[in-house]
Amino acid sequence: MERTHSPIPQKSSSFISSREEKLRCADRNLSLSSLHFHPISEDVAEVADENKVEKDDNEEREEKEVSPTNEKQDNNDETATTAGEIPDHYDLLSLSDDIDQFLAILRNSPETIPEIPDIAISRFGILLEKEIAKYECGGGDRWSSSDSHEDATFLDSVDRASKLIAALSEFSGSEPQYYQAMNQVGAVVYHAMAFLEDEFHSLLVYESSSKSRKPPSDSTSGASKPKRRPSFSLVHEPDRCVLQPNLSDHSATPDSPSADLSSPHPDHQSTTRLRHIASAMITSGYETECCQVYTIARRNAMDASLSDNGFDKISIDDILRMPWETLESEIASWTKAFRHAITISIPRERELCESVFDGPHRPIVDAIIRSLARSLLIQLLTFAEAVSMVKRSAEKLFKVLDMYEALRDMVPKLDEIFDSHTVDEDIKMDLSSVRTRLGEAAVFIFCDLEISIKSDTAKAPVPGGAVHPLTRYVLNYLKYACEYKNTLEQVFKEHRKVDRSMSTSSFSYSNDDDGDDNSARDCSRLAESSGRSPLFASQVVQVMDLLNANLDSKAKLYKDLALSNIFMMNNGRYIVQKIKGSAEIKELLGETWCRKKSSDLRKYHKNYQRETWSKVLGCFKDEGLQVKSSVLKPVLKERFKSFNSMFEEIHKTQSGWLVSDEQLQSELRVSVSAVVVPAYRSFLGRFSQYLDPGRQTEKYIKFGPDDLETYIEDLFDGNPTSMLKKKS
Repeated sequence: MERTHSPIPQKSSSFISSREEKLRCADRNLSLSSLHFHPISEDVAEVADENKVEKDDNEEREEKEVSPTNEKQDNNDETATTAGEIPDHYDLLSLSDDIDQFLAILRNSPETIPEIPDIAISRFGILLEKEIAKYECGGGDRWSSSDSHEDATFLDSVDRASKLIAALSEFSGSEPQYYQAMNQVGAVVYHAMAFLEDEFHSLLVYESSSKSRKPPSDSTSGASKPKRRPSFSLVHEPDRCVLQPNLSDHSATPDSPSADLSSPHPDHQSTTRLRHIASAMITSGYETECCQVYTIARRNAMDASLSDNGFDKISIDDILRMPWETLESEIASWTKAFRHAITISIPRERELCESVFDGPHRPIVDAIIRSLARSLLIQLLTFAEAVSMVKRSAEKLFKVLDMYEALRDMVPKLDEIFDSHTVDEDIKMDLSSVRTRLGEAAVFIFCDLEISIKSDTAKAPVPGGAVHPLTRYVLNYLKYACEYKNTLEQVFKEHRKVDRSMSTSSFSYSNDDDGDDNSARDCSRLAESSGRSPLFASQVVQVMDLLNANLDSKAKLYKDLALSNIFMMNNGRYIVQKIKGSAEIKELLGETWCRKKSSDLRKYHKNYQRETWSKVLGCFKDEGLQVKSSVLKPVLKERFKSFNSMFEEIHKTQSGWLVSDEQLQSELRVSVSAVVVPAYRSFLGRFSQYLDPGRQTEKYIKFGPDDLETYIEDLFDGNPTSMLKKKS
């Protein structure tokens, strides 16, 4: 399956998409979430007109008393304000004092309606609009540092404008001037919020993505190297200027030690800006939009983090159809990504969120982190749930257990990420549910191993009595399973809901079934009393007893009883050696089981010697060779002929038998030599003299004692050879 790295999606703005549309909408309705403007009634409008006429008469009388100089200055200022131009001696700071005085009057005298400073408010709005325009198009060194005096003045002005709107709204229903001023300032604040939202999103997305992606070099980008290192560079689009991070500020690449594949985070300077912008938006009544933009941006960053860690979103249908070799690789990526998400990504997201929404805005943090964590975990848990539904087979057990352990180990981490009273119970329930599904799948898969052993009823014996592939598979499987013994014990204890009527405990092989069941029960009791894992130990014993029963049935496929015993010795020796090499299996099976297995090996060894060499040794008996102290030569000659024939046949046959364990092979050869060679040497010493020297001796005595030892060394090599070829 080809991987596709998910690009960082563009923001879905909570405002209207076009800036011009935003402003046109603001003129009509403003759509401010926190403010409710009320239309002026007809009665209020008539009263307002009468008040306006009376006010105009008073102003005419007052104008006659104004000095010509002041009149000229005021007229110039009013004309400039009307034209959208502000005299040079006015700035946001000086006008802010007038706005603050007006707000103070409203607070201190709530029952009176003071005269509104129309000109000051109008100038304040025009200057604030100009500041927004400068920031939108870069404005040179604008927003160059988080503690910039100009930045603080700008945000303070936006905050002041928001407070002014709230104050004006108290009287906007009855005072036309208040309503008009509120609309005028409201349009500016709306413009400011749209800009701050864009800037907030840019800092969260662009600043973050630059940390996890290698910036283009000067030679490939074609851009000239800037003389300074500003926080932002300009990227011009057809309709407006968009602020974008200067990628040259970040030298960390995915391959460098400082790079992090968790959801990338803005640096300290950008975090400070984010905090100031968030505070301005929330104070202005745009908490919903602020949280929405933050959540979308960080959710996209966390999704990109999953892809960077090798995990891509895959549909359930694709998982169910995926070849196991491919799915196995995907599970490994999932395990890495899941642990990374719980231990690194989500805690760091909480740390960032607490930095942005600090102080009085801290209650926002828990809601945002719950939303981000749930969005991230749903993707991961969907994959895990799909894996629990795939077709079960024994080789899938260990990857399922890896996922089970990851889910089990990470649940306590959630309690550390969330306070006990704010933890998302739905997330914990989903984690627990998926973990249960994986646990039940693991139980079924392990029981499938037992069923596989029982159903292996091949009718063709293994050539040469070698170790059966089933024996190798089961022992290697158990050795690997014992590395998960604590997890498997937990799985069997918590999730064992298998119908035991389908289990191998009800299978029957022979009359030894009761003994096998007793062995399993005895080992279970011993495991429980010694502090070992009783349930898993019982399962392991049961699997081994099933394997032994299966091997017994396969041994009966050999027509040669000696070879049948070699087969059982080979497999028994392999089992014993594997158990000795694995302290975990040995601990689970216990000393009693191991001693019994060693005893069985000795029994098979004796059976082999009896079946193969008892007839050979019968040739060396004195019975029937002598009558009244006289040796019967015809009988003696027949004894030598029988021995020669049997030994040649044994050599030809058993040199093709295979004993792969060198120690067992040596033990068998030594034991054969120890029995056969001394008996043959003694027989020769007693009776060779009764044969005529020369031709008769060569005909009947084909082997010397040393020759026997040499030929015995050829046994169990898996390479059948005839003595004629060896002699030649």
